[in-house]
Amino acid sequence: MARVEPVVGEPAAVADLGGERALLVADVHAGIEVGLRYERGVELDSRADSRRERLCTLLAETDADRLVVLGDLAHRIGAPDGDEREELETLIAAVTDRVPMTLVEGNHDAGVAEAFADDLDVIGPAGGFLGGGSGSDVAVCHGHTWPNPNLLDGDVICTGHEHPQVRLEDAVGGSRVERAWLRGELDPDAFCEDGAESDAGETAPADPPELVVFPAFNERSGGTWVNVEGESFLAPYLPAALPAADAYLLDGTRLGDYRRV
Repeated sequence: MARVEPVVGEPAAVADLGGERALLVADVHAGIEVGLRYERGVELDSRADSRRERLCTLLAETDADRLVVLGDLAHRIGAPDGDEREELETLIAAVTDRVPMTLVEGNHDAGVAEAFADDLDVIGPAGGFLGGGSGSDVAVCHGHTWPNPNLLDGDVICTGHEHPQVRLEDAVGGSRVERAWLRGELDPDAFCEDGAESDAGETAPADPPELVVFPAFNERSGGTWVNVEGESFLAPYLPAALPAADAYLLDGTRLGDYRRV
């Protein structure tokens, strides 16, 4: 069975895919400082160098053979240019000098996939498999659109887009927000737009896959406070596709059912 194991202390995980070991991250949002300046007039120092160095360090520390970005490698929607394109060029070159890189296309990535088609392996928005095909593999999608029902054939489905966070309060009323993982058994009927029937007309497997919702790699990208009542989720299949899921902090602390945190 395919396994996806978080890297303790990091918004990243490792998947062993038979002959290949992959490092998975989601929502890098390269160029976010450019986007915030353009969208909101907010001026922040760029963390492009630290983002790139963190990724390269994680590749070395995990001995990964491939980097997989589960969507939103870039921040601004559309063809990248200016400082954002420069950050992407430098980041992609630094990674691909070490290992191949796969981009699972997110809602911010149409221009990236086209601009860097020669440098990246691209999986489309409906998702696909990392292990070379369906079966006992890791399935991936970004999460901004309804996925291909055939992803239900995998053992585990990894997704991004949601940027899950938990709001934690102490006994005296203080609070903080931390990035979190969501993991639980998937409800196949809620995961697919028209129910859990595959393209071949087959119904979902009796043993549903695990769904892993990744925290955002970029700490500046905000997110969904999953334990706050009334907070709207972004992915069309959430929260319904996770009727029972645990939240985990980056340090590995298990918080239990995310609705009760």
